[in-house]
Amino acid sequence: MDRRSFLTKATVGGAAAAAASALAAPAVAQSTPKVTWRLTSSFPKSLDTIFGAAEVLSKRVSEATDGNFTIQVFAAGELVPGLQAADEVSAGNIEACHTVGYYYWGKDPTWAVAAAVPFSLNARGINAWQYHGGGIDLYNEFLAGSNIVAYPGGNTGVQMGGWFRKEVNTVEDMKGLKYRIGGFAGKVMEKIGVVPQQIAGGDIYPALEKGTIDAAEWVGPYDDEKLGFYKVAPYYYYPGWWEGGPTVHFMFNKAAYEGLPPAYQSLLRSVCQGVDANMLQMYDWKNPTAIKSLVGNGVQLRPFSPAILEACFNAANEVYAEMEATNANFAKLWGSIKAFRKDYFTWTQIAEYNYDTFMMLQANAGKL
Repeated sequence: MDRRSFLTKATVGGAAAAAASALAAPAVAQSTPKVTWRLTSSFPKSLDTIFGAAEVLSKRVSEATDGNFTIQVFAAGELVPGLQAADEVSAGNIEACHTVGYYYWGKDPTWAVAAAVPFSLNARGINAWQYHGGGIDLYNEFLAGSNIVAYPGGNTGVQMGGWFRKEVNTVEDMKGLKYRIGGFAGKVMEKIGVVPQQIAGGDIYPALEKGTIDAAEWVGPYDDEKLGFYKVAPYYYYPGWWEGGPTVHFMFNKAAYEGLPPAYQSLLRSVCQGVDANMLQMYDWKNPTAIKSLVGNGVQLRPFSPAILEACFNAANEVYAEMEATNANFAKLWGSIKAFRKDYFTWTQIAEYNYDTFMMLQANAGKL
């Protein structure tokens, strides 16, 4: 090929490439349109683990779209009270929220099932059910009636049972106890004589200090230490059987979500799953240091006795039987979890349980 022929072909090819590039630009622009959403959190900024998850979502979505899809994050109370977050999304007043389904169990207990209910799955188990057992689809089928689409957006792992001003060793010790505890679990605790109290997070410390309440649950070592409960209630009980693997959800207004380009919808789902994993990893990293710090400050760790756990387990099953008999949506989701729960705990007691138990014994013997 002579020089002139080569240059001619190169010029034609270059022009074609330039033309293709010019034609492609509008298509790219159309696939990443400018979208601005607002997200209201149910959590205060002081909880970097939980509140921070929404900020991570916002950052990653913006980065992936060159700043074209932005999500403005607001803490609880800045736009609406934390416990009204899902209501505002349902009404279409706000496009998104970061919240926990059991906050809304009073509307319908089905709201709580995919978040956390007593004696359900642990974090790994609930994620297996959510992502591979159809849990996400079942929950969204239910939430469609409230104009919401939801995806898991965080997990704390099994929580602690809370802070007590005095020791509780028997079921009798629980009777009459004024206990700050979330709604669904409170309904179960009522059956063994506990008097559940609904108190906002910022009011727990003074209530414990004054003796207005006898005990309170929050999350776990890292978050609890920040709130200083150990100064007024020295006994720290475990496990929080009502939150074995509590899932925090990102909830989106259904019309707003379905109005997004498919690429943005896919991006949101992927980022939600990444944030979901990140929160659990963060708690697994931070809680070991926090629990040592709390014990160093005089905290007395106490397990709930087998008798108390058994009584609460039986009480929970009574509540479930009542709800399954009267609420088809609840029965559908809870039935799906129950079908997996037995097999899951059968499996985890084989390799995981034995490995973890052996390693814990080594740690207790000072060998690690």
